[in-house]
Amino acid sequence: MSYLIKPDNYKAKLDLKQTELGIKQIKDFFQQNLSSELRLRRVTAPLFVLKGMGINDDLSGTERAVSFPIKDLNDAQAEVVHSLAKWKRLTLAEYNVAPGYGIYTDMNAIRADEELGNLHSLYVDQWDWERTITPEQRTVSYLKQIVTRIYAAMRRTEYMVCEAYPQIQPFLPHDIHFIHAEELLQKYPSLSAKEREHAITKEFGAVFIIGIGGKLSNGEPHDLRAPDYDDYSTIDPETNLPGLNGDLLVWNNVLNRSVELSSMGIRVDKKALLHQLTLSGQEQRKDLYFHKRLLNGTLPLCIGGGIGQSRLCMLYLQKAHIGEIQASIWPEEMRKQCADWGMQLI
Repeated sequence: MSYLIKPDNYKAKLDLKQTELGIKQIKDFFQQNLSSELRLRRVTAPLFVLKGMGINDDLSGTERAVSFPIKDLNDAQAEVVHSLAKWKRLTLAEYNVAPGYGIYTDMNAIRADEELGNLHSLYVDQWDWERTITPEQRTVSYLKQIVTRIYAAMRRTEYMVCEAYPQIQPFLPHDIHFIHAEELLQKYPSLSAKEREHAITKEFGAVFIIGIGGKLSNGEPHDLRAPDYDDYSTIDPETNLPGLNGDLLVWNNVLNRSVELSSMGIRVDKKALLHQLTLSGQEQRKDLYFHKRLLNGTLPLCIGGGIGQSRLCMLYLQKAHIGEIQASIWPEEMRKQCADWGMQLI
């Protein structure tokens, strides 16, 4: 079901022309900063991949991919990508990228099962990035280092936006706060996972929640993850808690709620892949092309994630609906309601 959040006393701070200019400025500036921070080179990415090879990402494991037959391949099925976590790992191997360096790309996807609303669209655009690492770097400490550098690029971009458009005031805190999903559960035991996100992000302004996908002490995961890209089961020796991945959230003052900007993490090694496939009852995936490559040791250890482009622009330009940033399909009733509330959907 679609949803629509009504912001209090909303009035767009930029008109359509300023908005389009701002989107380009943000995308150009942020990707250059991200590339410099993490030493990433840009590569060209696919819009679709062949079905049945295990390359497309299953996100939470339940979303349906948009698919179509290819006439010249005897109607073999292609799938529009959900994201590129596994494709990027194959590309790191193909380019023989050394530890400490990586790749990024402009990823465009269609997610037909999204619940449409202020923060969710059928069309997804994000910077997908991946970086080769060493075995010694498969730790929460290293994960935090990378998150901190990404957040630094976000704060520099915010400064650029506020300099270009004085009517927009800075809002990001100086530092990002880290907390494990289990610690978050203990802090707010009576709240749902989404309510816990809102509470902790409202308190700190910017938060990275570690350990997304594995079961917590209440028997439920904080959120779902497919078992074959992020490592959500390895125990970190410093914290004795599972998970080498997480979500980056910031507080959105326009919508008065937290917003997830990035999902990222250290990727599964052979041991974690086998363990997570067993936990999820999906051992049959071991026979797919990507999984065979990983189990055969021909793919590098890596860390990676996606950063939502439209969401980032929406946040910086202080828009109330993602449809003010990107062109997509929306229910007609939503379009009418948004127009009444001052949200001009593209």
